[in-house]
Amino acid sequence: MQSSRLVFPILLLVAPVCLLAGIGAGSAGLSLADVGNALLAGPSGGIAADIVWQLRLPRVLSAFACGGLLALAGVLLQVLLRNPLAEPYILGVSGGASVGALSAMALGAGVATANLGAFAGALASVALLLALGLGAGPWNAYRLLLTGVVLSAGYGALVSLLLALAPGEGLRGMLFWLMGDLSRAEHPGLVFATLATALAAASWQARALDVLALGELKAKSLGVAVNPLQARLYLLASLCAAAAVAEAGTIGFVGLIVPHFLRLLGLADHRRLLPASVLAGGIFLVLADTLARTLAAPQQLPVGALTALLGVPTLLFLLSERRRAAR
Repeated sequence: MQSSRLVFPILLLVAPVCLLAGIGAGSAGLSLADVGNALLAGPSGGIAADIVWQLRLPRVLSAFACGGLLALAGVLLQVLLRNPLAEPYILGVSGGASVGALSAMALGAGVATANLGAFAGALASVALLLALGLGAGPWNAYRLLLTGVVLSAGYGALVSLLLALAPGEGLRGMLFWLMGDLSRAEHPGLVFATLATALAAASWQARALDVLALGELKAKSLGVAVNPLQARLYLLASLCAAAAVAEAGTIGFVGLIVPHFLRLLGLADHRRLLPASVLAGGIFLVLADTLARTLAAPQQLPVGALTALLGVPTLLFLLSERRRAAR
């Protein structure tokens, strides 16, 4: 489809516009000129510069990076599991991260320690899943999927216990984190570095991803080392999800609907699909977080709730379009 070649350039143009709009929107509205002057003036350029550099810029950049990570993880898992409904949290990464973060919060830990607890919990979940899912033999995507579902149920029970035992003064923060909360984002550099590294690693495997999408037997017949490739994809997708959850909590539907939307536009080649997913996921989460900050200002809404509200009808529409195209 010739028009699919325009998708990436359009996203490349839309992304900075969304970033600037996200920086300008909020309880104290800033015009485009105010945002530009504040960015040029630096962190010590007055009240507007303080708002931009200390509050909004880190949050908007974190939202973009987390959205890109979740969308990238979604693309990788959908190829790995050969399931268009696969999403970044399907293998229990978010459950492990939730247990780690909420445990730290229940003990009165600060933002940095809670984020570290979330990342550690996610990595521990990945290691446990590999040990349980692959301990009985070679790589098997279906066994890995079933193990992830079971672990997610166990993590859900632990999360319920932590919420029931949590002190009342910390309960609101814990609930917001579970529903997705970017208000705690202060250092987006780390998630951007993770995103750049993950995108480079995934792009290096783009041709192999195209072949694997045709099926394991086809990939093996064409000389692809399928089992090592699947292991690398799983670890890379898990790293993306872990970094996003550690920074922003549990935010659903980004990694599910973005790849669907782009494939509906004709992007099948992973050399273009992977970077386009990063841009589209970042744009989607920036817009959702901007709505979360402005719809009920000065009160902030959990961004995960808004992505779900936006994602459910969007996914239903995409599925209906795919079914109509298949007729």
